[in-house]
Amino acid sequence: MQLSIYHHAKGVRTEGGMQIVYDLGENVMHYGSAKIGGPALRWAIEKSSGVDALLTVRLSLDRSMKWLLRCDRVDFPPGGIAYRHTHPGPGIRCLLFGRITIETAGRSASHGPLGAWYESGAEPVRAVASPEEATAFARVMLLPREWRGLRSIRYVDPADGERPKLQQAKVYFDVDVEL
Repeated sequence: MQLSIYHHAKGVRTEGGMQIVYDLGENVMHYGSAKIGGPALRWAIEKSSGVDALLTVRLSLDRSMKWLLRCDRVDFPPGGIAYRHTHPGPGIRCLLFGRITIETAGRSASHGPLGAWYESGAEPVRAVASPEEATAFARVMLLPREWRGLRSIRYVDPADGERPKLQQAKVYFDVDVEL
């Protein structure tokens, strides 16, 4: 099983299945069936990815657990930081605008618009947004169902949980999935 993300510059039409479509013009996410006439991102849980995927990752999830797909967006003001943290499940993020540097596993990678990256959930991550401009990314994560409606971020240093946060997350939806 794989999680892939695709960019459809001229729109996309989907007919159900485990896929999420983000309408870049309207800032709306859809699960399953959608018809978007303009630029869109599409995440899909599939057996094999298409050749035009921005990013594909093979998932190794415990199929005896109950899972949900969380679809959300995180916005940072200039200079915003997400302190070292983990999540209870994996996912793919895609930068919508701005610039962001992701630090994880002793590596650092910078992303611009439509840059996609994978986070395992278990590996601590630190994200630093551009100091000059607002930055936002959309993401799709697989989480254990008990996380429905709860914030998924867990700070590595508990003191960071008390520090001011300038970024804001908007959850579009949590959808139960059978893997």
